[in-house]
Amino acid sequence: MRTARSRTSGENFDVLFMAPSSQELEPPQNPGRFNVVDCMVALPGQLFYSTQIPACLWFLARNKNPGKGLRDRRGQVLFIDARQMGVLVDRTRRELTDAEIQKIADTYHAWRGEKDAGEYADVPGFCKSATLEEIRRHGHVLTPGRYVGAAAQQDDGESFADKMARLTAQWRQQREEAARLDAAIEANLRALGF
Repeated sequence: MRTARSRTSGENFDVLFMAPSSQELEPPQNPGRFNVVDCMVALPGQLFYSTQIPACLWFLARNKNPGKGLRDRRGQVLFIDARQMGVLVDRTRRELTDAEIQKIADTYHAWRGEKDAGEYADVPGFCKSATLEEIRRHGHVLTPGRYVGAAAQQDDGESFADKMARLTAQWRQQREEAARLDAAIEANLRALGF
């Protein structure tokens, strides 16, 4: 576990860098203590030379209602799922692009209500602002993917019935072609004496 501290904003927050296996917390005896989790960012695997496993950034804020133009975040946690981000730079290591890092940072800043950061909105498959009640309902498991859900699928405009009819006809046609090719191969092998 790695820790970074910042007191420059007056909020007193820490950033913890942890493995995914540490994302489940015991139900808190004092819910106020649990409210220090401000944001969790699930990172993709292969970001580091020493390990292939994914990691998670935990942003902990002791004061989630600091004023100074920032919104009151008490009782909420921002989950960001960045596991699908990054590009392979070689066969064993992945890097986040500058644009991806900026997208994560912009999302967090907008959620905090920072000036000029834009409006925050939940994005299925990427980010979700969850309440402590939602987290309790999930058994206090803090895995971002559990909260952000899946990205919306694009509708191709083809109805399910039409798509199934088309794919079934294509599959039957391919089976007939496979049988024809198998017969041709068998005939060629016989002609060669096999």
